[in-house]
Amino acid sequence: MTGTNNFSVSRYAPERGAWGRLTARDSMVRRLDWPLLFSAVALSFIGSLLVWSATRNRTELTQGDPYAFLFRHVLNTGIGFALMVGTIWLGHRTLRGAVPVLYGISVVLVLLVLTPLGATINGAHAWIVIGGGFSLQPSEFVKITIILGMAMLLAAKVDAGDQLHPDHRTVAKSLGLAVLPMAIVMLMPDLGSVMVMVVIVLGVLLASGASNRWIFGLIGAGVIGAVAVAALGVLDQYQINRFAAFANPELDPAGAGYNTNQARIAIGSGGLYGAGLFNGHQTTGQFVPEQQTDFIFTVAGEELGFVGGATIIALLGIVLWRACRIARGTTELYGTIVAAGIIAWFAFQSFENIGMTLGIMPVAGLPLPFVSYGGSSMFAVWVAIGLLQSIRVQRPLAA
Repeated sequence: MTGTNNFSVSRYAPERGAWGRLTARDSMVRRLDWPLLFSAVALSFIGSLLVWSATRNRTELTQGDPYAFLFRHVLNTGIGFALMVGTIWLGHRTLRGAVPVLYGISVVLVLLVLTPLGATINGAHAWIVIGGGFSLQPSEFVKITIILGMAMLLAAKVDAGDQLHPDHRTVAKSLGLAVLPMAIVMLMPDLGSVMVMVVIVLGVLLASGASNRWIFGLIGAGVIGAVAVAALGVLDQYQINRFAAFANPELDPAGAGYNTNQARIAIGSGGLYGAGLFNGHQTTGQFVPEQQTDFIFTVAGEELGFVGGATIIALLGIVLWRACRIARGTTELYGTIVAAGIIAWFAFQSFENIGMTLGIMPVAGLPLPFVSYGGSSMFAVWVAIGLLQSIRVQRPLAA
């Protein structure tokens, strides 16, 4: 099911004027999912305040400019918003035809990380330094290409009316498409991103209607793979230490367990309403490492309290709720699969990020969508919002 947008351009009669074209029932603006957009914008706005609070006193990072990270975060959000608009304008169906090119680019980029062009940041060799204080994390964009690539393969014959569900051969091809970049990312090793990709693959297969044998088989293979990874020594020592600290936070309170313990102290001290923005002792004292990225939720817990943390979770919940409505509202399997992959991505990554600050999940180095500082992550999540909006905009109008 390819083609142009389902809203009728011919209805935009010239005599309507600009306002009439914008407010018409079949206009793109009217058909956007505004609760989804407002929630994503609100999360990015809150994130900018939290990033500012976490970095304004970090002179070793800001080179004396307390607004440096605030400016970059707002800039990243602006670029991400522009990418969302571009994605809506192109449409998810147009991008369907460009999947081979996008997939090839993403694979090349993750391969470049393994060359001398790659850089190690915060213990993970997962970056390409561009210069001027900017870097690129290709694994963030691999999440998108896996979703689009698997959706393209799994939905092709179903949307054409040739099949009711993807056959075994098609499922195997889609898994092969996903495994290649995942294996490269694992070699970095970037275990957190691989965990997200595994959940994305499961979400995509569930939405596609693939046989349950594939689902249970993948879960079993995942368990075996996890045991094999641990036994073969694929993980770096710091990653092993993180899992050990998760199992027993008191095992190494000054080392691997330090981040989690300090995060708990920060969140626990916030109470109901928090200490107030810029007034958190843990944040001001710089006791929580990487607070502007992986541990951004601790700033919310300490300075905005339970109310602030609950607001962030509620906004993430609205994003997931609207994405579920979009997945259910589309008439094509391709759109349903893309939306489902994004839902799995956002849901797991949000749970993992917040969970590791509370000590209920291991530290995996994953950002909180829309909130954490980081250009690659911000660009990727806003492209995902663009895909969701495109699926909604291009669905048929009710009679």
